[in-house]
Amino acid sequence: MNETVLLFAIPLTSINFLLFGYDKFQAKRNGWRIPERVLLGLTILGGGVGGLAGMLVFRHKTRKNVFWLAAIVGIGLLIYLTAFWRG
Repeated sequence: MNETVLLFAIPLTSINFLLFGYDKFQAKRNGWRIPERVLLGLTILGGGVGGLAGMLVFRHKTRKNVFWLAAIVGIGLLIYLTAFWRG
């Protein structure tokens, strides 16, 4: 696997997973929430695996099709970059 892609994807995936968990925690307590555009943006731009894992583990945002689509696009982007990035 391309090392540059890994250096980019692992932190984004981890942060995105934690943000999904934090947002679910806050949702249960009517606290300050992470904006959906932040979750979607991180999911599309490299955190697709973390977004998908966060959705499934925390059972959060699973009813919103746009989050499923963002996870698919984000994972697809990582696969594409892994296969074709020459940086």
